[in-house]
Amino acid sequence: MLDTIIIGTGPAGLSAALCLKLHEKDFIWFGSKDFSPKVEKSEKIANYPGLGLIAGKDLNRHFQDHAREMGIEPVEKMVTTIMPMKDHYAVLADNEMYEAKTLLLSTGVVSAAGFPGEKELLGRGVSYCATCDGFLYKGKTIAVFCASPRYEHEVTYLASLAEKVYLAVPYKDCGVKADNVEIIPGIREVKGGLKVSGIVQKDGTETPVSGLFCLRSAVAPSTLLPGLELDGPHIVVNRSQETNLKGVYAAGDCTGRPYQLAKAVGEGNVAAHSILEALSEKE
Repeated sequence: MLDTIIIGTGPAGLSAALCLKLHEKDFIWFGSKDFSPKVEKSEKIANYPGLGLIAGKDLNRHFQDHAREMGIEPVEKMVTTIMPMKDHYAVLADNEMYEAKTLLLSTGVVSAAGFPGEKELLGRGVSYCATCDGFLYKGKTIAVFCASPRYEHEVTYLASLAEKVYLAVPYKDCGVKADNVEIIPGIREVKGGLKVSGIVQKDGTETPVSGLFCLRSAVAPSTLLPGLELDGPHIVVNRSQETNLKGVYAAGDCTGRPYQLAKAVGEGNVAAHSILEALSEKE
């Protein structure tokens, strides 16, 4: 049983991970080894104390170097489900289960609202994990939404199983090469009753499929953990970064504006100290 699971490798997740490492807690940290794409793409950052005017890519390197110096490293697995247990939480990441006494959500703002019908048909033909559920669609026709080239290997894996794949990508120069993969202009809606029966493409074409795989960098908090209190796209927290669910904390952009590095780092530290307090009460 882990002390904590941290989801997200932005500044808030890093801040919390550093604090928990210093206090010798047993945790796993899920997210990209590239850390924060938002920081990486920032041309110049002028309001992070002590560093002056710094390029985002340079600050992101500092974050990565600091983590390495402290001996902590993110685990690049996609978290698709969080299940409340009696007194702890179980997290499903790339078809592996992890259990922890507490959770920290530092996922940033998940901008993708999902397709109409996606949430309702999750687990009934809609999946977020190719390795978890791909075998269920061997020899069948499926649709795939691939949000980034980093997930193209998962599309290739699905193509090796399925008879036909309708692939929607929001970027140019898709690198997937398979005879049974057809690039479509996009997905407007997921159709189905008890299970997925088809998709509506962006041009209005209705296409029968047995399943839809949505390969994104993050899952919306309300989908990840049902019952979590939200205010619009943001997770509601108090000053201790506690959510409405006992043992679950949130920090960074996912808790609301301002979307600032200093705010995210501070919230990550506060959340870590709240977690430390909660863990001490459990002992």
